[in-house]
Amino acid sequence: MTRFEPTEEPASIVRPDRLTGSAALRLHLTLAAGLAICVGAFCIEILRALGGNTLSWVYVFEWPFFGAFGIYMWWKLLHAAPQDQASPTEGRTASAAGSAEADDEPDEGLRAWNRYLREMREAEASGREQAT
Repeated sequence: MTRFEPTEEPASIVRPDRLTGSAALRLHLTLAAGLAICVGAFCIEILRALGGNTLSWVYVFEWPFFGAFGIYMWWKLLHAAPQDQASPTEGRTASAAGSAEADDEPDEGLRAWNRYLREMREAEASGREQAT
């Protein structure tokens, strides 16, 4: 009888991160509310469709689709790895503010655009100084 031994230590096995705590609870409650709306709307539309409203047959199939999409998004958000939620302006260096580091951009067009913006800011600032 062959005995299988794990090839990796349990600590080195990568498991996907999972949303926990109050954020997960809010996500679960949002899913529950969304599914309740979808089920309710489905019931209303099936009654309307059976009552003779032919347009309601489209909605009879649409609401379960919305519910399935909600479950898909819930699963993706629940098991997504938490990302650093830094704002786009936090990651910027002083080059965006117009310092001499503006030429660090790898794209020539972006470099030219930043140079143009810097010149416009300098011209606007000198115009204000002359007006006062």
